[in-house]
Amino acid sequence: MGIIVGALALFVVLSVFSGLREYSVQFTNDFDPDLKVFATQGKSFLITEEQQKKIKSLPEIEIFSKIIEERVLFVFDGKEQITYLKGVDSDFTNGNQLSKSLFNGQWLQPNTTQAVIGYGISQKLSVGLYDFNNPLEVYVPKPGKGNIESEEQAFNKEFLIPVGIYAVSEELDSKYVFVNLDLAQELMGFQTNQVTGIEIKTTLNSDNDALITKIRSVFNNQVSVKTREELNSTLHKMLNTENIAVYLIFTLVIIVALFNLIGALIMIIIEKKHNLKTLLNLGVEIRDVKKIFLFQGLMLSFFGGLIGLTLGALVVYLQQHYSLIMITDSLPYPVVFEVKNLLLVLATITILGFLAALIASSRVSKKLLV
Repeated sequence: MGIIVGALALFVVLSVFSGLREYSVQFTNDFDPDLKVFATQGKSFLITEEQQKKIKSLPEIEIFSKIIEERVLFVFDGKEQITYLKGVDSDFTNGNQLSKSLFNGQWLQPNTTQAVIGYGISQKLSVGLYDFNNPLEVYVPKPGKGNIESEEQAFNKEFLIPVGIYAVSEELDSKYVFVNLDLAQELMGFQTNQVTGIEIKTTLNSDNDALITKIRSVFNNQVSVKTREELNSTLHKMLNTENIAVYLIFTLVIIVALFNLIGALIMIIIEKKHNLKTLLNLGVEIRDVKKIFLFQGLMLSFFGGLIGLTLGALVVYLQQHYSLIMITDSLPYPVVFEVKNLLLVLATITILGFLAALIASSRVSKKLLV
């Protein structure tokens, strides 16, 4: 029973954590591209027509979008906030689900000074939509040297009309203000073919490593390419660390349960001492007697783990399909059934059970029996 409960608990907890991991990263999966291209030197790089054609011709690339990102100052009705201005082209919304995450309003129209802002920015600046009498001001620092004598010399300035508010997560909702790419290039003083990055949506089951090599060769190895996991490396490291910590904690629970197995086997050895002495008199070797209890302990561990996993899989199935436990009235506790979790628990139970049985069987000795 101890092994059954331990295996059930470990599998259910790992399945819950897999569900929480999937729930946590789904926001970045909807927002971030599969691959993102950066300049290796400086903040921006040039992309020629020939390079665009080469990228479009790569079979692993489904959609790519040119972008410009820069931290700038936004001012609205006396309130200020420094955050990211992100200029995007018309293909941007084809590569992610952001346009479907609009809390209110609509997406950008081309060749306009419209903006789409995050829900957090909207709250901090008290910005509404379609307020033509009180636009959102953006100030972008001008590059250069020398003394600054006026605001015009220090900043490129533009008035933006918010037409949409997106809501993805608390962090992302306070990070970006989206505008058209040509407007961002004008504010940054960029050329028409100058960008700070390229976001790429790859085809299903594409080889990212091979594709990254091809992309870098298109730009003569003057760009770096990051995957979605690398873009959110801190989040994934945190989730992996938590996963390991949870696994080790519940493995400790199983180890404690297996102490009962060791004690039970030792009690059986003592109880069957006279029967074992008879076996010795019949010519059975001590090592063969040890194998009996080793095999018994291994069977207890393995079949106890199987029963626990079966019950755990049933619990996970019921939660997935019938939402037995809810976080809120509309959000069930996320769980994900993964074969790797099942194999991990079974391997853990079997290995630790074998070690426990080995410790218990080592108590069998000729001195004890005679």
